Amino acid sequence: MNRRWIRLGVLGLLVATAAGLYLATRRLETFIAAPPDLLPTQAYSSEFAAHPLWAQRVDGGLGRQDLPMEFAFRSGETLSDALGALGFEPLEASLLVDELSKHIDPRRLRPEDRYAALVDSESRLDGFRLTLNGKGQVSVWEKDGQWQSTWQPFVETTKVKAVKGELDDFLETSISRAGGHPTVAYVMADVLQWDLDFNRDLRLGDRFELLYEEVLLDGRFYRVGNILALTYENGGKLLEAFRFGEDGGYYDREGRPLRKLFLRSPLRFSRITSRFTGRRFHPILKTYRPHYGVDYGAPTGTPVRVTANGVVRFAARDRGGGNTVKVRHPNGYLTAYLHLSRFASGIRSGRRVSQGDVIGYVGSTGLATGPHLDYRIQRDGRWINPLTLDNEPAEPISEEQLPAFLAWRDELRLALEEERRPVGPELPSGDLLAESEPPKQFHATAPGK
Repeated sequence: MNRRWIRLGVLGLLVATAAGLYLATRRLETFIAAPPDLLPTQAYSSEFAAHPLWAQRVDGGLGRQDLPMEFAFRSGETLSDALGALGFEPLEASLLVDELSKHIDPRRLRPEDRYAALVDSESRLDGFRLTLNGKGQVSVWEKDGQWQSTWQPFVETTKVKAVKGELDDFLETSISRAGGHPTVAYVMADVLQWDLDFNRDLRLGDRFELLYEEVLLDGRFYRVGNILALTYENGGKLLEAFRFGEDGGYYDREGRPLRKLFLRSPLRFSRITSRFTGRRFHPILKTYRPHYGVDYGAPTGTPVRVTANGVVRFAARDRGGGNTVKVRHPNGYLTAYLHLSRFASGIRSGRRVSQGDVIGYVGSTGLATGPHLDYRIQRDGRWINPLTLDNEPAEPISEEQLPAFLAWRDELRLALEEERRPVGPELPSGDLLAESEPPKQFHATAPGK
């Protein structure tokens, strides 16, 4: 009896499986036989329907009943491809490309550029607009059997924003909560990169004050501009930075440049996973040996910056170090960057590099258990601890320029304290920005306790 029920159960399972396969096959055949969607990535935007270029046409052919649709260029897609996908005939598409070429170079379109097609109430194509990211819009319409076009550049304005806050989470999150745009964190890391290691020095409770530019296109946030003034209290230490001069350099309160011979870290954001020591247990070789560098854990592909001006002396695979770059610097210094996934374009022996240039990307080549950068510094043939390097500053402001700097510094301090626009020749035109659109949240690194 039991065997009979088992046979029946197996038979029922086979029948159910066969039925499922049959239904799935029929659905697949129906999907294949069906015509593909002409515009699979269309997205309606009410902003386009109200755009003056479309609401008011010279010939009155377009009205507010037109349905605008916006698309992003896919990787490798040309302007002709996009027009063909919209339904334009090849000859008509060629005439459109010729008309658009009066204003833009079709060969230089990027994925962040977008285009919009307009259709009338009877679903007929009736207009086309191409938006170049950060530059402007070219609009095309048909009149008397010919395509006509106009170019409208974006209006760029620069405004100034004051932000004050405390580090209570990731730096980006803390800046956002204080009312600033989170990408200011990356500009801030560049300004203080010689004095503050954003991988290990940040502490909960640190306080910051920023006076920075926001660049707007047609009144909307586009990007973060320059930081004009910055103070950062880090573990009882006050760091100040003031932008001054034609070269846009940053100086402390006394007019000493923040720029120094070496950056504090070859990575903007990461974490230290192993330190400089004369005795460390190697996780692969299973033996104790010296570790003459500092390991920074970071995802594969993270850009690695050279920490000082110099000349590349070695860029190749170096046994357990994997893909390695070694750079010779003034005053007997040499830096090494180990376990790279690949080298940056053009990096080879004899190449001159400048501080901050990307020379490679984080990887796990050689004797490595995971993606990280092993960063080392040598002076006069002896390895030294990168974390305790006594950095050498650049030249200070000249005595002739010092009075102008001190006056500008005081004005920036007062503007930061009063949260207003500073008055002086160092600033482009614009007003204090009262509000900004909600920023996009993202994380890079967490502060220490």
